[in-house]
Amino acid sequence: MDFYDTASSAPCRSVIMTAKALGLNLNKKPKNLMAGEHMKPEYLKLNPQHTILTLVDNGFPLWESRAIMVYLAEKYGKDDTLYPKCPKRKAVINQRLYFDMGTLYKSFADYYYPQLFAKAPADPELYKKIESAFDLLNTFLEGHKYVAGDALTLPDLSILETASTFEVAGFDFSKYANVAKWHANVKKSAPGTDENWEGCLEFKANFFS
Repeated sequence: MDFYDTASSAPCRSVIMTAKALGLNLNKKPKNLMAGEHMKPEYLKLNPQHTILTLVDNGFPLWESRAIMVYLAEKYGKDDTLYPKCPKRKAVINQRLYFDMGTLYKSFADYYYPQLFAKAPADPELYKKIESAFDLLNTFLEGHKYVAGDALTLPDLSILETASTFEVAGFDFSKYANVAKWHANVKKSAPGTDENWEGCLEFKANFFS
């Protein structure tokens, strides 16, 4: 499987951790966004949306990290641990993945990206949305070891890379007790966390140094 990525991209790291959990090898083909490599015709043929991460599995191209994670788990999982077949459990897992995409990670992008890429001033109203997102995550984790129950599943990997990116950006989520406890636990137990952290440090060096 070819995997077009960049190490500092948070969504790329969640796919890498998923592949590690499934025992899959990815043929990484790093792309340089600053050089516009994601806008070249050969890449646009694979991914017309030209987002940086794209998986090509035997000629089948797919992008959006959470869609790729589900695809890999369903196709290559030796069991259904990461993405259970039970409709109710799967529904909760999907909700958490969508929460990460549309609320938690979005709050990071909305607050930090204008500052990093457009030199805009920090917006306190957008910061409040980050706090609200972590409040929700803290509530999801009440009485649970993992974000979708009591076993490690796909949203733990997706939300781990998001939370780790917040961490290197300087956001302190230690006051969210359930989140802090989950984060400390999943960093030790999830596959591929070392590589995730290396990517986080690269992101920090590129944008927050």
